[in-house]
Amino acid sequence: RATYYAATNPRDLVGGACGYGDLVKSGYGMSTVGLSETLFERGQICGACFELRCVDDLRWCIPGTSIIATATNFCAPNYGFDPDGGGHCNPPNKHFVLPIEAFEKIAIWKAGNMPVQYRRINCRKEGSIRFTVDGGGIFISVLITNVAGSGDISAVKIKGSRTGWLPMGRNWGQNWHINADLKNQALSFEVTSSDKSTVTAYNVAPRNWDYGQTFEGKQFETP
Repeated sequence: RATYYAATNPRDLVGGACGYGDLVKSGYGMSTVGLSETLFERGQICGACFELRCVDDLRWCIPGTSIIATATNFCAPNYGFDPDGGGHCNPPNKHFVLPIEAFEKIAIWKAGNMPVQYRRINCRKEGSIRFTVDGGGIFISVLITNVAGSGDISAVKIKGSRTGWLPMGRNWGQNWHINADLKNQALSFEVTSSDKSTVTAYNVAPRNWDYGQTFEGKQFETP
């Protein structure tokens, strides 16, 4: 089933359990979705794309419509309610929480909690994969956004111009980290998605890169 939220404050569009920050600046806009615990996979699903359509309710569904949304957030369970009551995101429910702008494309907003059909689909993104480098000292954190193909990332490696390939660990969502002194070295990235596809982006960041900067690399091809 799917519900919606209305962003009454611009800050509601910033943050989320996948770590994408400002969803508009990150390129996701209103085509986003928060997932219940059963679907969220502890953040590994972040970046995956879903197609949803409203079903089984002729009164509230808008027939012949569907939306495509990228997983950017987590809908936490509320164990004060049972799954059939107010605990929409409690296990074992497969629940989606959409911005009202997306929800209104498939159902009348007054409906509230609607039955939906969903499927995983390939993500189609404009432009290249983006790497936002943060951290300090020898701690490097990289947020990876705008990923096409399966959308969700299972492994990342980083390489300085004077090092070999170094595996990064998942910090949270699609933030990956490593302790390594890579300053004054051009940075390359190897990104592996959940369907085992890999892209290698060489010398994405120049030798004089700095924390807080975003760089673009190669993109996954989508059929």
